[in-house]
Amino acid sequence: MYEASQPIGMFDSGLGGLSVYREVRMHLPAEDVTYYADSAYCPYGTRSPEEIRQRCHMISRLLIGEGSKIIVVACNTASSMAIDFLRVSFPHVSFVGLEPAVKPAAEITRTGKVGVLATPRTVSGDRLRWLIETHASGVEVRTTPGNGLVELVEAGTLRGTKVRETVGPMLDPMLEAGVDVVVLGCTHYPFLRDEIQEFVGPEVAIIDSGAAIARRIINVLQTRNLLGESDQEGSFRLLTSAPAQETGRVASLLLGMPIGAEEMRCHGHEELKEAVALPDPPGLTTSTMARPEASPSGEEPVAASEVR
Repeated sequence: MYEASQPIGMFDSGLGGLSVYREVRMHLPAEDVTYYADSAYCPYGTRSPEEIRQRCHMISRLLIGEGSKIIVVACNTASSMAIDFLRVSFPHVSFVGLEPAVKPAAEITRTGKVGVLATPRTVSGDRLRWLIETHASGVEVRTTPGNGLVELVEAGTLRGTKVRETVGPMLDPMLEAGVDVVVLGCTHYPFLRDEIQEFVGPEVAIIDSGAAIARRIINVLQTRNLLGESDQEGSFRLLTSAPAQETGRVASLLLGMPIGAEEMRCHGHEELKEAVALPDPPGLTTSTMARPEASPSGEEPVAASEVR
């Protein structure tokens, strides 16, 4: 049994999920949050599905052990590769994940052309392919792996020539093709939003998932009577698999406030290595991967995207 006073658990391959945390803090200022940055294994976008599942399982177990009442998989790659596995592995825990905002992008495009910037693993995955086939029929969707973008954010490089030289070759073909909506399909990328927006210009909409995920978390917590009711501002605890000093330095830069970090390694068991290599559990198909849980009323949950 979980209590409303327990923290929200969040994790990402690194510090990109702090873009989601910012929105959670704005919408849920009283909630305590425990965040795990798996920076020693960042980026996930170039790792195998088996390794991603293994890391996600170990981190989820750690966050559960730290008393989390809900776990937010604040990583598009991890959500795509592992969230169904996590829900089967920890059936008593509510997981909230992300997916590229293909559907809303297809709804708002004027030119009928959309760009998706995501990690190599997300771009090549079945989940993104299914989203495009299901929600963007009749729309031209150009997918591009954002090689090097995660590393820029993890180093705290958010502006300048190096960022422009990295994003330029990714965005130029989209602009030449007439794309008028760009989906940021990785939680690291919103930290590069200013440079991306300046490059594509004001006529191109940029979509990310942070605010909509925060609303989804509110819905899940309210449904389970776990919404915190404290009058005081919630705490923030940053755990990491990498050296704490550097993680804290970059986190402070990203959030614009002093942040301390604790190095806490999570280790698994040998049998887990075999478990994550098995096929998806029965009933899990491409059409059900990384989808938010339906509300008890049967209503469609809020889409994990937001136009800004």
